Amino acid sequence: MTANRIVVEMARADDFQMVGTLVNRLLVELFPDEDDYRDSDKHVFAAKQLLAAGDKVWALLAKTQGGEIVGLLTLNECSAIYAGGNFGEISELYVDGTQRSCGVGARLIEAARAFAVSKGWPEIEVGAPPQPEWKRTFDFYQSQGFVYSGPRLYLPVD
Repeated sequence: MTANRIVVEMARADDFQMVGTLVNRLLVELFPDEDDYRDSDKHVFAAKQLLAAGDKVWALLAKTQGGEIVGLLTLNECSAIYAGGNFGEISELYVDGTQRSCGVGARLIEAARAFAVSKGWPEIEVGAPPQPEWKRTFDFYQSQGFVYSGPRLYLPVD
């Protein structure tokens, strides 16, 4: 499959099942030994809630001409003084294993960039994946124009 046969569309609220399932596939692949990430129902429920709100989280779906969904990119709107206000953040990016290195990820980034322009965001950020394990992913983001500025950490608050 070549990228010119891929269409990227904004997910609708009723696409929550597919969005949650694709996020689950991503997490199982990233964290194969973590049982917490195997609960597909949890991810489907979260997708339903977030997509229904429609104002801070969006999902882009990459589809073949035949309608098969082969990729997902989720964006959320963040705000920071350093960014001059609102900006976009990629939370999840997943491409089906059979479609990798076929341009699907690049099409998703292209669509995310267009959406960022429509929102007036000056930038899109993404967490840098651990190196060297995810070097291919890191290299992909750089090939799409992302600039490395350091990884992120998080603090669980529950």
